[in-house]
Amino acid sequence: MRSMSQLGNDLYTGKTSFPFVGRRRLWFIIAAILVIGSALVPLVRPIQFSIEFTGGSQFTVSGVTSPDQSLATDAVQSVVPGATTKVTTIGDTAVRVQTDQMTDAETRDVSQSLADAYDVPLAEVTSSFIGPSWGQDVTRQSLWGLAIFLALTFLILAIYFRTWKMSTAAILGLVDVLVITIGVYALFGFEISPAAVIGFLTILSYALYDTTVVFDKIRENTSEDGEVSGRTFGESVNLAVNQTLIRSINTTVVAALPTAAILFIGALWLGAQTLTDISLSIFVGTIVAAYSTLFVAAPLYALFRENEPAIKARNERVLAARELAGTPV
Repeated sequence: MRSMSQLGNDLYTGKTSFPFVGRRRLWFIIAAILVIGSALVPLVRPIQFSIEFTGGSQFTVSGVTSPDQSLATDAVQSVVPGATTKVTTIGDTAVRVQTDQMTDAETRDVSQSLADAYDVPLAEVTSSFIGPSWGQDVTRQSLWGLAIFLALTFLILAIYFRTWKMSTAAILGLVDVLVITIGVYALFGFEISPAAVIGFLTILSYALYDTTVVFDKIRENTSEDGEVSGRTFGESVNLAVNQTLIRSINTTVVAALPTAAILFIGALWLGAQTLTDISLSIFVGTIVAAYSTLFVAAPLYALFRENEPAIKARNERVLAARELAGTPV
């Protein structure tokens, strides 16, 4: 059995090669299924947005001896029957309760009911209110942030790589990451909060970094195409992806493991909702980003350029030379 270092050497020299470009039709079909499926998931299971987006009332009960979530639900229902209630525990001594928007009188009554249910002083129950207009502002600013990020990404990559086709492939890869990550959130009922949005932008940056490293190697390899390297354009792209494959895997593992640890500590130990939201989005997005760079962005770039007259003619010369030399095409 080959060691990881030997496998990396074989991938770099081309002795071992995974057909990222050669079987791109299969990868595109899989990517299309994942994207379409992720886009359809919210129709079956609507995306859960946090109170910061939807608006509502929030109560925090501190100093509880038993963080039984059913006590909070019953306490709210006894004051406002039918109210939508979401209860989460914060460590072992606190409970957070989020509800629909309530009036001042209802807020006071719910606070007293929660204090009675958990047998704590009323001073241990804090309440806050988030209006719908504030939630709309958060949504608008999040969308603006995403749009500006994608626009700047396209412009910078086009300038750096001197081709808009590489920028387009990278942007489509980023959109693929975003759609699938949001689809996973909807499928498993994860809540999208401002912290999760920050996580989304973070994993887009990670995906961009990973894609840029691979594309830089692609540019280096394709500059040697033709008579110098004896490779076709698609083969040079595929070689570049294989040469950076071990680095991509290592980077993903190194990024995913500590994020998973933070997720576990934040969710199960500390009960820190913000920490959980950020680490969850980064953990899911890191894995999806690695897949997207290798199986979507790089093969797309090869597809975009292979029909250019100069590249097409060069590929034909390489294949003709192989036939004359008796080398398998």
